[in-house]
Amino acid sequence: MSEKTPVDFWFDPLCPWAWMTSRWVLEVAKQRDIEVRWHVMSLAVLNENKLDTLSEEYAANMRPGGKSWGPVRVAVAAQQQHGDEAVGKLYTALGTRFHNEGLGVNPESIAAALADAGLPAELIEYADKDTYDTELRASHKEGIDKVGQEVGTPVIAVPGPDGEEIAFFGPVVTPAPKGEEALRLWDGTLAVASVPGFYEIKRTRTKGPDFSNL
Repeated sequence: MSEKTPVDFWFDPLCPWAWMTSRWVLEVAKQRDIEVRWHVMSLAVLNENKLDTLSEEYAANMRPGGKSWGPVRVAVAAQQQHGDEAVGKLYTALGTRFHNEGLGVNPESIAAALADAGLPAELIEYADKDTYDTELRASHKEGIDKVGQEVGTPVIAVPGPDGEEIAFFGPVVTPAPKGEEALRLWDGTLAVASVPGFYEIKRTRTKGPDFSNL
């Protein structure tokens, strides 16, 4: 029996684009022999040195005490205390409430997500603590080091032509592809990863996040 193809996936629970890409990866996992390994990255860490270039509303979310910090801190606390498997479960629960259900990024949503994921309610205490910020920054840095600085979330890493990891920002897609469409995008991702020197395909987004099929 062949080993599963590893897919390393870095996400921030706040990002709707990462959320849709993550649901695409899980759709692929239903049909192909892949293993998704979840990692936390942080939009707050990514943007901490360029807050003056952001809109005031967005920058407020990224600053210490802003709403971007709580979910990633809780996710890393879950990983540190309950293992890697807990991260994927909690991400699904957080994303469902933040994006699909539109319940907002707030303590109530995080607490409910912890319950949905079968994790201790006490983990929410880490939303306002820097206990695991060193581990959070290390996880973020691992993903960014693979793909470079001029990116956002998500970051995925897949096997390249010689088995080494090739990382990309994205794919950014809406809505999340299903069925054969999901597999075509997966095959295309592996195809571009197999080409030495390939870096980027991009076009302007003309549609916002669409969660209607999630």
